[in-house]
Amino acid sequence: MLLNERDTDEGLLVSVCDPDVLGETFENGAVSLTVDPDFYDGPEATETEVLDSLARCSTANIVGTEAVALAVEHGFVDEDNVLELDGTRHAQLLWL
Repeated sequence: MLLNERDTDEGLLVSVCDPDVLGETFENGAVSLTVDPDFYDGPEATETEVLDSLARCSTANIVGTEAVALAVEHGFVDEDNVLELDGTRHAQLLWL
């Protein structure tokens, strides 16, 4: 998985994606998602590193079958809140 962390005024913003979806665009009806390398590209990360980032973030954007499955498996994202987009999965995480 590719992991990108950014410190913002609102806290840590994390983006995670499967490497094979980087640069791709996915659609489902009126919803369109481009996995923009400027936002999602980052170093390869282990599952442990991704989970650590998700635990520390304020907000996360997660794209790809593997990345979303990891977030769901570890309770960061509820399966009911996952979007299916043209062959991949997308979820957002916001800690309040």
